[in-house]
Amino acid sequence: MKIFTAAQIRTCDAFTIKQQGITSRDLMERAAAKCVEWIIREYSRENPVLVVCGMGNNGGDGLAITRLLLDEGFSARAVILRHAGQFTEDASHNLSLLHKLLPENVQILEPGMFITELPGDILIVDALFGTGLNRPPDGWLKQFIEQINTLQNPKIAIDIPSGLPADTLPLPGSAIIQAEHTLSFQFYKRSFFHKESKIFTGRVHVLDIGLSRSFIENTLTQFHAIDLQSIKEIYRPRPAFAHKGDFGDTLLIGGSYGKIGAIALAARAALRSGAGRVFTHAPHCGYTTLQILNPEAMFVEAGNRFVERIEYKEDDKMAIGIGPGLGTAPETANALLNWLEQARKPAVIDADAINILAEHKHALHLLPPFSVLTPHPKELERLFGYSENSMVQTELARAKAMKYNIYIVLKGHHTALLSPSGECWYNTTGNPGMATGGSGDVLTGLITSLIAQKYAIKEALLLGIYLHGRAGDIAAAECSEEALTASDIAQSTGKAFMELNAGINQRF
Repeated sequence: MKIFTAAQIRTCDAFTIKQQGITSRDLMERAAAKCVEWIIREYSRENPVLVVCGMGNNGGDGLAITRLLLDEGFSARAVILRHAGQFTEDASHNLSLLHKLLPENVQILEPGMFITELPGDILIVDALFGTGLNRPPDGWLKQFIEQINTLQNPKIAIDIPSGLPADTLPLPGSAIIQAEHTLSFQFYKRSFFHKESKIFTGRVHVLDIGLSRSFIENTLTQFHAIDLQSIKEIYRPRPAFAHKGDFGDTLLIGGSYGKIGAIALAARAALRSGAGRVFTHAPHCGYTTLQILNPEAMFVEAGNRFVERIEYKEDDKMAIGIGPGLGTAPETANALLNWLEQARKPAVIDADAINILAEHKHALHLLPPFSVLTPHPKELERLFGYSENSMVQTELARAKAMKYNIYIVLKGHHTALLSPSGECWYNTTGNPGMATGGSGDVLTGLITSLIAQKYAIKEALLLGIYLHGRAGDIAAAECSEEALTASDIAQSTGKAFMELNAGINQRF
């Protein structure tokens, strides 16, 4: 799914109105109806609803929602903050319709007025400000939002929580509605994917309001969401007469005394994600453990207590992942740097391999084109320096991916894939339970395996990131986020694949 800027979304609205021969009022009514459909599914008509409206088009959405809720049998009323000289034309139209229906269910609040002591069962719908807000609320508006946030009532934001920017992150101290749910029209906003915004958005639900498909398909953007539809376009079911030679060799390099579990998890994930053959290139101290934990994987010795040498015969069938449990011993660092001097094929570089690169930054220029770095935020900071917030860090990673002609997988709740061409893809699967030791090792094994299976590198990364998060969601549903381990993620990878296979015709 494409992620558009606020300006692009406004252009899409205008294009849709012209292409479909409708009015802006018709589009507002369509959006309000989708919101009401969602509220009907999620809440009882026994829940009274208070819709807090501004005087712009987001407020117009709120006034239309109030009217449609009343039509559906809800007890709903709207309060409007008089924060501007006049209403927008569509907001004024919807105010008139609501006033004709039930004038007593509409109240205008003058500057300095607030809402207090609401019964706890009242649902608050936030329709104060949409994506057109160009500066943080101040004065009375700021105080009003802060006072709303003190109320314990459930809150739903329409399109975007009021006060939250769509394309950037909020300034410290900004007043922003803290919603449990955000009903976003047609698209995710980029700010939704960053941790600084999560406290405000709650769970995000994208509502299809029928905006122009041709505009969406033909409008360029560098920002995308990794969703099920995009993954189904990538995933390839296995052909009927396949054999293990068709699915490549996965070579995973890593492990050191005390960290053998990391390379074992990576190997297990590679096996669970369809690699034809898996090799672990690890120190001798891990031999017994690795053979017991993953008997399907072959072992190639790389040293005694840590990796001292990296030796293999490079061929087109082999994909290479290096770093899980590798350690940063001087001998290991030398082995990695010597390997990079000779490497020609792109590789997946994770964990301690990244930490070694952070200590030898000149070696970044040795990375084969289209190699993959998979840092978490702290590892990226070691590589490229401090960033003031997560969006700035993502932009830094995007710039470095273009500079070094590599892919960077910036791990997090919404893992971001940054490409050599400047694209940024945010993942939509995963949960906080995956913030556990070994989760990244599983991701390394998974994406290295998919590269071995002849997915293009970008496709392997998109598919691997999505499956990793989805496997984590499946595992968390079975054992809780708190009890989730990296082994559970690897174990649930098969169920994530089964979801992609659902609906595909059985082979002869």
